[in-house]
Amino acid sequence: MKKPLALLILAALVCLLFALPACSGAAKGIDYLVLVNKLNPLPEGWEEALETVTIVNSVGDEVEVEKKAFNAYELLRQDLETNDGIYLELDSARRSVAAQQAIMDDFTQRYGAAYAAKTVARPGYSEHHTGLALDLFFKLKGPDGTFTDVYENEDLVRYPEIWATIHAKLAKYGFILRYLEGAEHLTGYGYEPWHIRYVDDPALAQKIMASGITLEEYLGAVKSVPVTVDLGRSAVYSPKELAEAVVKIKCTFASWEGCELRAIRYAGDGAGGDAGALFLMDFHTPAKLTGEWGYDMDCTDYRIWLVLTEEDGWDIVARGI
Repeated sequence: MKKPLALLILAALVCLLFALPACSGAAKGIDYLVLVNKLNPLPEGWEEALETVTIVNSVGDEVEVEKKAFNAYELLRQDLETNDGIYLELDSARRSVAAQQAIMDDFTQRYGAAYAAKTVARPGYSEHHTGLALDLFFKLKGPDGTFTDVYENEDLVRYPEIWATIHAKLAKYGFILRYLEGAEHLTGYGYEPWHIRYVDDPALAQKIMASGITLEEYLGAVKSVPVTVDLGRSAVYSPKELAEAVVKIKCTFASWEGCELRAIRYAGDGAGGDAGALFLMDFHTPAKLTGEWGYDMDCTDYRIWLVLTEEDGWDIVARGI
């Protein structure tokens, strides 16, 4: 049935006066499953669409968080405090692209472009831009009722039992653990028990957490295949140091778009001139031609040379067949 012209005009006036979303199209919003990593930048217009909350934590730092993610974090925090005696705090969350660029520029000026590129996330490619990634720390309550902040990364990793309790409750509030141990070649980052990611849907978060996969795998951005690691024997480096070298290699591999890692093995001390350690890698190249790789082929015994310094840890100094 056709509506009278007067009613159509009235409806149009209501839309103009009150700017109803139903009249102007879909409401402005964000995708809570957005993938931002070393290969995928923050979508255009994201920062303009974002609604955030800013708080001050117990050490005096301002932390900005996407609004729904903050509300969910508050419920998680209250649950852990009430039922587990864990006093959670926010260390950091949203960092704008402009702020990331300022950090990059500062490091470049101080230490040079090469060092800055190795130590600072590329502006536009950090998950913290989304406002959905939260870095946590916690406070320990002493017998006298006073609190001690456990804040530094090297201190936080000394409490695996606390993190296990926290991780067990993440999905209930729509969060996932973002950087899993052993998945560095998929995410580009080492294991961080403090880095959680809001995906909005508790059922979906539970599905991801229960399957033990990364967000990249869930979204189909990468294909995960079994990876074998052989640390061999070294007369110079401890198994722990060699394991750290493997993490460094895997984090670098995550930027090799479309490649699938199959194996990493230690090949000897002092190999490659000035390098302190030589590793060999096996991987499969992308089905389509990208960058330096031939397409759809198995690459074996690909060499990675690294050096270990007290200040910066492992650094890749050369690579190639």
